[in-house]
Amino acid sequence: MGIPDLKGRDFLKLLDFSTEEILGLVDLAALLKAKKKNEEPVDVLRGKNVALIFEKTSTRTRCAFEVAAHDLGMGATYLDPSGSQIGKKESIADTARVLSGMFEGIEYRGYGQEIVEELAEYASVPVWNGLTNEFHPTQMLADLLTIREQFGEIRGVRLSYFGDARYNTGNSLMVTGAKTGMHIVLCSDKKYFPDPALVETCREIAAATGGSITLTEDPAEAAKGADVFYTDVWVSMGEPQEIWEERIRDLSPYRVTADLLAMGSSRAVFMHCLPAFHDLKTVVGREIYEKFGLTEMEVTDEVFESSRSVVFKEAENRMHTIKAVMAATLGYNGQ
Repeated sequence: MGIPDLKGRDFLKLLDFSTEEILGLVDLAALLKAKKKNEEPVDVLRGKNVALIFEKTSTRTRCAFEVAAHDLGMGATYLDPSGSQIGKKESIADTARVLSGMFEGIEYRGYGQEIVEELAEYASVPVWNGLTNEFHPTQMLADLLTIREQFGEIRGVRLSYFGDARYNTGNSLMVTGAKTGMHIVLCSDKKYFPDPALVETCREIAAATGGSITLTEDPAEAAKGADVFYTDVWVSMGEPQEIWEERIRDLSPYRVTADLLAMGSSRAVFMHCLPAFHDLKTVVGREIYEKFGLTEMEVTDEVFESSRSVVFKEAENRMHTIKAVMAATLGYNGQ
């Protein structure tokens, strides 16, 4: 797969990209990762600067963008939830135009997809989606790179996701799998299934790539033959604590356990976009234990810490794939 010509393009959701472009970004990420491991500099974007707007804070996304920008020779200005007037004292459109005059690229991590779409509409520089309620495309590229490193292939891999599938992770896994010919299974209580219109769109795409989209409430059905077991936190960022009890009741049957993992293929691995509540070593984890008596949430500590877990390879790959997105949309083709 060649490196795609994406100069000047926005990176808002993978629905906007062809299969060849998506896999080309994975190729570029692999190339950049190899160069970093070999200590070969790729500071080809010296003199450029990027703005990082974070209405929702993050460890991995912020670090990935900042390190990637630095490796490419760029400066990065981080705007935390209190450091930007976007949508408050200054409209999204005005913010886009102001920042376009100072930066060569703008990253947004926050709430509705419509916000990053409006930023892109009014910005004259590439806009990158670091996460919205609906989509998480940079995570998906990291997942694809991790899957290819693990199995040597992407097309035909069976990935089963367990938990709340209504939001960015479930949506994005469907889109990603459909675009790349994977078999995606989303397993949850049916009230946590994704939007039917998006499911249908993804099934139409999958029909052309050899992939498939399956929804099921049966964990054993989802686990059978799975190559990747994937889960996410049960409560999304910004949601009130009051909904924990309902989520725990509804989603506990979909916790990823060693018994569930054993139903997968002989090469099965565990993935998680993090953070994960698998022990009592976090403030939130201890609060959950005190209120509900649970020592583990969406995944058991046994699975998370097992040799089947590739979550930290996956986390590292956030940086390499984000670097590929910024590099490609700012004109670097790998040469």
